[in-house]
Amino acid sequence: MLATPLCTTLGIEVPVIQAPVGSATTPALAAAVTEAGGMGTLALTWDTPARAVAKIREVRRRTAGTFGVNLVLDFPVEEILTACLDEGVPLVSTFWGDPAGLPDRVHAAGALHFHTVGGVEEARRAADAGADAVVAQGWEAGGHVRGEVSTMALVPAVVDAVRPLPVVAAGGIGDGRGLAAALALGAQAGWLGTRFLTALEADTHERYRALLRDATEADTVHTRCFDGGWPDAPHRALRNATLARWEDAGCPRGPGRPGEGEVVATDRHGRDHLRYADMVPTADATGNVDEMALYAGQSVALTGHPTPAARLVSTLIKEAETTLDTLH
Repeated sequence: MLATPLCTTLGIEVPVIQAPVGSATTPALAAAVTEAGGMGTLALTWDTPARAVAKIREVRRRTAGTFGVNLVLDFPVEEILTACLDEGVPLVSTFWGDPAGLPDRVHAAGALHFHTVGGVEEARRAADAGADAVVAQGWEAGGHVRGEVSTMALVPAVVDAVRPLPVVAAGGIGDGRGLAAALALGAQAGWLGTRFLTALEADTHERYRALLRDATEADTVHTRCFDGGWPDAPHRALRNATLARWEDAGCPRGPGRPGEGEVVATDRHGRDHLRYADMVPTADATGNVDEMALYAGQSVALTGHPTPAARLVSTLIKEAETTLDTLH
């Protein structure tokens, strides 16, 4: 079985970590990845503390293994962080902000802390703050993207900069070959988001899954289009009508963008999602879901058909082992 020292630290069997894919994340997805030997993650930044606790307990009902929670430090997450630590979560991962002081607090609660970075200096700051690992996110990644350096260039640079701290590779990893490449670059695990959007346990709209399945590696764009709810945060998404209208207009800033304020979809809670909002289409969204934010990384052409998360993990590991064997 493919394993690394970080797997031992985390108490997992294989170096596969499910990225926190925003509102598409579910306790069922996180638990399924963990039960398959990897590590699942809950995205909790935009939940209430009570909702976060309910999700954590649901994961625990489904698995006794290691899982993580993810918080974006650009937002007020203090109450949610407290709730997560009070629940005894095994790992807290953070993104898009200064983690100074946070690892000490997380460690005091008996948990591990990872921080996602987009560059070497940011990685050094996370290491100096006391993070247990850094996630080096290349710009190929889907969703919100911290830096502008490719995974191939970023991962070894970060590995060298923070050694012996473990590094997790993120961005552009869509199959076992990509996982093997990440390990060859010095990473101790792969952090995959786009691939897990097609997992059957993800809260992903069927139309979104179909668009992911049919997309090519050239169908994503690094942009600032879908900034409603998270201003000035670059991201990578599939091209769609909203993006095309915005680009045709010269990529203006709000509030004067084409169709600004239009409702494009409604979610299960009856909440309207406006054009340019940063929300992806969840399973029971209704409306013009094609025109919502369709986050996807450049690995999107490798996603394939909807598959149970456990099968995805198993396939990734088999492909990675086969790839590495051929190099011997």
